Amino acid sequence: MAKIATEMQVAAQRLADEVRPLRFGPPVTHVYNPLDYAWAPHRKYIERFGATRKRAVLLGMNPGPFGMAQTGVPFGDIPSVRDFLKIDEPVGKPPREHPSRPILGFACPRGEVSGTRVWSLVRALWGTPDAFFTDFYVANYCPLVFVEDGKNRTPDKLPAAERAPLTAACDRHLRRIVELLEPTWVIGVGGFAEKQARLALADMPNLKISQILHPSPASPAANRGWAPAVTTQLTNLGLVPA
Repeated sequence: MAKIATEMQVAAQRLADEVRPLRFGPPVTHVYNPLDYAWAPHRKYIERFGATRKRAVLLGMNPGPFGMAQTGVPFGDIPSVRDFLKIDEPVGKPPREHPSRPILGFACPRGEVSGTRVWSLVRALWGTPDAFFTDFYVANYCPLVFVEDGKNRTPDKLPAAERAPLTAACDRHLRRIVELLEPTWVIGVGGFAEKQARLALADMPNLKISQILHPSPASPAANRGWAPAVTTQLTNLGLVPA
């Protein structure tokens, strides 16, 4: 089992190395790579929860500014990571910070609604992290945070020329995760992640790919009741415990 975790860490470091030299033009002004400055908590996340085969990988888009950008953990709302997942490791700084998007690590006072929703549902349905991660792993397709004049820019909004090398690196990493964890399902958290999974994993016909509603507060559907909607979606896929 330790071998899987080691290989998962190697894959994450390779992804960090591949995306580090990429450059992105205006309106992006700052790019954060939490696989670099928040490697300690990300490594701990892999050690604890990425060391065994899984039934399903939940795939997000990219880190949120008050989630994984601060904690190194996908959908990494700070109270959820610290108190539920029991991860609290040192976090450094990116080379350049936007003043409205400082990296404060676990001292960040802002919450991430998406992460709160995800881990609250995990607690409600599975009770403990170990019960959930027996069958699941949570990852992001893209590891980078893009800051545009103090607000987020999502990877799908990047120009095609900038997106192409980033997508190639992210595809290779996703394929490696699937090779190591051997899931039956890859489930996109939102439409972008599902689309990228279908493209990256198109030659794996035995792999099932689906989608759940994204928990973003920018989504009216999520704000009307994300937890019951996703519970139904996961139940229909046969992935909710009896």
